[in-house]
Amino acid sequence: MNREEVVEIFEETGVLQEGHFKLSSGLHSDKYLQCAQVLQYPAKAQELADELADRFADVEIDVVVGPAMGGVTLSYAVGLALKKKTIFTEREEGDMTLRRGFKLNPGDKVLVVDDVLTTGKSVNEVIEVLDEEGAELAGVATLVDRSGGEVEFSAPVKSLLKVDVTAYEPSECPMCEDGKKIDKPGSRDI
Repeated sequence: MNREEVVEIFEETGVLQEGHFKLSSGLHSDKYLQCAQVLQYPAKAQELADELADRFADVEIDVVVGPAMGGVTLSYAVGLALKKKTIFTEREEGDMTLRRGFKLNPGDKVLVVDDVLTTGKSVNEVIEVLDEEGAELAGVATLVDRSGGEVEFSAPVKSLLKVDVTAYEPSECPMCEDGKKIDKPGSRDI
């Protein structure tokens, strides 16, 4: 699957949105990639997940882990493609953790799957959980990388689409200056 095919699926399903958005990082932007829009179509979601899985075909993976909320559906689809156990982390009292009886074994090689990579905060929180459990990061898979190359991990990062979207500090946001109503579509309370 090439970039144009990914963009076509994103356009068909309304992933790219324009307006005034408060990102999970606290920054503001005039564009937002709402990957949940594509994930509501199982066949399209699985097509994207299969492509992500193919990009990790040569990596040893025992478990796929996605952070709630953005990574839950996608990680499940990638786990299905890889035929691997798939679990998710979620916040408990503000901290990312394993709940619901999910467990990782020491030495498990883990592929972390999230919808969008911006600052790397959610993925880093999952990596902290892996470290606590003695598991190893095998790779990071995302639908979209909008980090601008600013985020690095100790394992390969592979994304279906790299996008440059301008983000502003709230004090320097032109949409705020224009008085535009802000939308906070992310799942993290900040």
